[in-house]
Amino acid sequence: MSTQSPAGIDEPGESGAVPRPATAVDHPSRSDWFVRGTSGLIGGPLGDHAAALDRPAGREGRFWTAARIVLALVCLTLALHWVQKSPCQDGAWQNNIQYTRMCYTDVLALYYAEGLNEGKVPYADHPVEYPVLTGYFMGALGLPVHAVGVDNPGINQGQWFYNLNALVLGALAVATVAVILSLRRRRPWDAALFALSPALVLTATVNWDLLAVGLAAFGLLAWARTRPDRYGMLLPGLAGVLIGLGGAAKMWPLFLLGPILVLCARAGRLLAGLVATGSALMALVAVNLPVAIPYRENWERFFDLNTTRPIDWGTLWYIGRYLDGRISPSAPGELGPFEWLNANISTLNWVSYLLFGAACLGVAALALLAPRRPRLAQLAFLVVAAFLIFSKVWSQQFVLWLLPLAVLARPRWGAFLAWQFAEVCYFAAFYGELLGTATSRPVFPEGVFVLASSLRLVTVAVLCGFVIRDILRPERDAVRQTYADDPDGGLLDGAPDAPWHQRWRSGAVDRPVEPVPV
Repeated sequence: MSTQSPAGIDEPGESGAVPRPATAVDHPSRSDWFVRGTSGLIGGPLGDHAAALDRPAGREGRFWTAARIVLALVCLTLALHWVQKSPCQDGAWQNNIQYTRMCYTDVLALYYAEGLNEGKVPYADHPVEYPVLTGYFMGALGLPVHAVGVDNPGINQGQWFYNLNALVLGALAVATVAVILSLRRRRPWDAALFALSPALVLTATVNWDLLAVGLAAFGLLAWARTRPDRYGMLLPGLAGVLIGLGGAAKMWPLFLLGPILVLCARAGRLLAGLVATGSALMALVAVNLPVAIPYRENWERFFDLNTTRPIDWGTLWYIGRYLDGRISPSAPGELGPFEWLNANISTLNWVSYLLFGAACLGVAALALLAPRRPRLAQLAFLVVAAFLIFSKVWSQQFVLWLLPLAVLARPRWGAFLAWQFAEVCYFAAFYGELLGTATSRPVFPEGVFVLASSLRLVTVAVLCGFVIRDILRPERDAVRQTYADDPDGGLLDGAPDAPWHQRWRSGAVDRPVEPVPV
């Protein structure tokens, strides 16, 4: 494990990291083997006497600092996404253009399917298939567009609605990058992983997932700013509220609470974790009650849809169902195990829940048994990834859930780009499958889509393996080669383990062997 010298220099540990000042800014062309290798194409790694782009703009008279470059890059990425979706913006989807151009978006389709074009209020006038905050968001943008369209029948309401959503969701994506930059002041180029992500180019406005991503990011930022001697429990409470609001938009931000609680327990700061969890649940309830009480049936639409859905495309279960008849063909009239699960959805749900629960217990055990307390982003990434791996639904835009967590958990370009390549392959194969279904003429054999699904699943699993390795061998952790502990940990950053955990660890390691009586 790397240690710090009295001079404030990080000594190289087992990973062979180059010593650097504890307050130095990381340069990927020096610290990341993949970037260092590819930098040879443009002249090699940053030199020792190069003018640093990451210094404050005022100090060096520079405008283009690293942070501003990254923010400009994410704006460029979002502009490219808007261009990629432009063939579908008018809503006149003829000849399956939404599939041939791969520009389909729920945002435009559901403006009509959810009755927003008729002025229907989400939940009050029409059941919505999403959690309530997403429904509120749809109504807050859609109903004004409808009101303007009534007085101006010449405008394309669907296109206005899409572009307004693209603007707000794009702002949330930029805000997420700003949060990553704030959390990684010494590693500003880490945020470029998110800003330049091919998955962001392809899926930013496929659905409203960036709403939850932005709220979760601000929740992590609020947690990172917590200190034991400042503001009491105000910031843990704020972090919980933001995470709870994210959970009211899409369920996954609630999974951040488990890692927070486990890490707080190991550090002896459980009260802060309980405050965050309690405030998250209160925010979740407060947002849901105004709909759940008067419009109970419409509110339950989201839960009914998710409990009754069969195996969806691209999931672990879909791959298994494809392989059912190829690895061990069943007798005529018999169902393979995955096909049987698809026919017995209640059992499928429970198997999926149990596997996810077992994975969460494994992550909790890892957090308690690791030689050094893991970073929050590492555990959060593992939990959300486990949910996607074992879920019966893994939509194309769910990649956005993992993007900020992957950047914070393991900011290494090589494995990250391999995962992004797999996501791009899946995106293309998915639209080929959609086009084949729509035209009843397969674009390619189903095995191609299964292969793309498997590649996506494997690359996510490999990322999980790298994160687990970094937890078990902290000297391999890129972030801890720049920061002393956990820059996202807030009041946990630099805190010692709780006495109970220290006693438990020392007892597990140093307990003498009892003599066996003869």
